[in-house]
Amino acid sequence: MRTQHTSHPFPAFPVFSCAFLAPDQLVVGGGGGASRSGIKNRLRLYHVSDERQLKMVDELELEKDEDAPMSMAADPENRTFICGINSTETKLKQGGNENCRMFSVTGDSMSQVNTRGTLFSGNPDDYQRVTVLSPDGKFLAVAGENDFTLLAYPSLVPVAQPIHFAKGEIYDATFSSSHVVVATSSNLLLYALPQTDSEKPSKGKKKSKQKGKEKETPLPIANATPELQLVKTLTVPTLPGSPAGSTTTFRAARFHPSDHSFLYAALNTTAPRAPKAKSAKRQAYIVKWNVAVNPTGKDGWDAQVERLRKAGESWVTCLDASPNGKFLAFGLSDYSLCLVDTVTLAPLLSILKAHEFPVTTIRFNPTSRLLVSGSADCSLRVVGVPEQFGGQSWTMIMLIILALLAVALAIVMRK
Repeated sequence: MRTQHTSHPFPAFPVFSCAFLAPDQLVVGGGGGASRSGIKNRLRLYHVSDERQLKMVDELELEKDEDAPMSMAADPENRTFICGINSTETKLKQGGNENCRMFSVTGDSMSQVNTRGTLFSGNPDDYQRVTVLSPDGKFLAVAGENDFTLLAYPSLVPVAQPIHFAKGEIYDATFSSSHVVVATSSNLLLYALPQTDSEKPSKGKKKSKQKGKEKETPLPIANATPELQLVKTLTVPTLPGSPAGSTTTFRAARFHPSDHSFLYAALNTTAPRAPKAKSAKRQAYIVKWNVAVNPTGKDGWDAQVERLRKAGESWVTCLDASPNGKFLAFGLSDYSLCLVDTVTLAPLLSILKAHEFPVTTIRFNPTSRLLVSGSADCSLRVVGVPEQFGGQSWTMIMLIILALLAVALAIVMRK
């Protein structure tokens, strides 16, 4: 289906992150990174009109030699946002990387209000690639290439022992009301969220033992905090149509915004390189798991693949779910932008050549009526999202088809 969309070029401003503070207010992060390219690293605040036009209302230039804002999450209720920005090389060498930063927006003005260091690798090339807020606003998940940290929000104080993953890179994280999923290249790891003070049992009650401990190495921190309890590990499912011998990795994950029984993930595959081929064949898939409480299960949880659909002939680079729960949007390495139905995973919209480089960030606004994608090609694209596609929502169409099939089957059985 065709829809209205508008491209906005930003000269000398490669875009790496964005988040909505309101239906019509967007924060964008980008720049030349820590390299001496001459392109400054900035945060920009834009007003977004219903006609998909952008107007910059504030700009915050970062300190010289700091990195670009590489990931971002927003808290519209408190008018704050958090992003990953590496400190200068001098501070990195001194072990003082304040990579997790919180900013407040007053009127149309941005200001930094809090920081926290969460990267422990000592690798100057590591950066905060994951920044995700829990739905209730109590927790913040941040991660670099191998280090995952769960923080209290808005204090940014660690609430659990950070985890260092020796195997597999961390690419994403997503929250339900009671759990957090860490998406690594090899697995989806489901952890129980720690109890808040109001949820902790009284002194007279005994705490239950942890049923599954993370095998990776917890990183020591100054204050004594509990270890996260590993509840379930999801591995790569069988992908029909994927060439034999393909290598498959997880790239992104999202819980359904309102029904946490459903978990979505993007997977990328690389087929063995054929003789005389210039490059190996790449494909992407979207998987929908039904993750529900299983009273008879040993660990209390079960997960079944409910839907699986091929997403494209290139890799998924980023993924987002609409707040109304109807759509998944993702960018592909072939520069295209796609929208699918969350119930069936059926494709609803595809914008070819949405950018000149792969999509680096993608976000729905709070009303789910706008979708924004950004790229290192120095551009943003604003897409108008219809409430219905083809006159009826895809979910309604599928329900009608199923009802007609049931009637036809009943007629046949009577005969």
